[in-house]
Amino acid sequence: MQLHTINTGNFKLDGGAMFGVVPKSIWSKLVPADEKNLCSWAMRCLLVEDGKRLILIDNGIGDKQDAKFLGHYYLHGNDSLDKSLQKKGFSRDDITDVILTHLHFDHCGGSIIREGDKLVPAFKNAVYWSNEGHWNWATHPNDREKASFLKENILPIKESGQLRFIDSPAAKKIDLADPHAVHPELLSMPFSEQISLRFVNGHTHSMMLPQISYKGREIVFMADLLPSVAHIPLPYIMAYDMFPLATLSEKKSFLAEAQQKNYVLFFEHDTEHECCDLELTEKGIRHGKTFRLEDL
Repeated sequence: MQLHTINTGNFKLDGGAMFGVVPKSIWSKLVPADEKNLCSWAMRCLLVEDGKRLILIDNGIGDKQDAKFLGHYYLHGNDSLDKSLQKKGFSRDDITDVILTHLHFDHCGGSIIREGDKLVPAFKNAVYWSNEGHWNWATHPNDREKASFLKENILPIKESGQLRFIDSPAAKKIDLADPHAVHPELLSMPFSEQISLRFVNGHTHSMMLPQISYKGREIVFMADLLPSVAHIPLPYIMAYDMFPLATLSEKKSFLAEAQQKNYVLFFEHDTEHECCDLELTEKGIRHGKTFRLEDL
């Protein structure tokens, strides 16, 4: 097995939204904001060579949205999905599987491209993996979250016939009609011999976190449970999260396990740090060494 970091570019989001109840006087020391209170965030994906399978975890925002939409997010940087794949010797047609941690536009927008008037899969030879609970949540969105679930990113995947569902244990435990029925415990399902998928529900319903056995370590793709190193302290929870108390419980449980078992955390949105390990300090669990995946 071989892992590759795939950078798809950076974008900007409001710093207050990214740190919730934490005051700007504190979070701005960790992640600086511009004059509009916007902070830069990565859209970092992960490519897994696993035998005959080439598995891409998330795929960034894509480029099919109009200029008005993209203008809200100030895309910047020289990286793109295609450039990053090419640097590793691959193209979109080589991808056999696409794992979508969840269907917010900055994680799945690259799934679909425009060909003339048609919306078609960007990875024509790949199976797209989601889970039924999250798919139903995303295709019947609540008013608060629907701006993150764009139909043009999602529905063409199913229409293509390339969509498959992971059997999510979380989906069996949550009543979508009752948001207070969220069960924050960490649940997992095997995806392959060396990859399992953890299910969490605080950020959005049934988000999947791939966990990969690699070079004697466990690598966990953090998606939006921990967007960056700066989000490791327990109260640092995004205002975007649907169920922040569930996120709090999930973070606390996960971080204790990860620190005890020496997991490597792989960050999707941290512009400065790809990976870190954890250490126990007087203030609780904090990041230890930070490093690039290729240096593992």
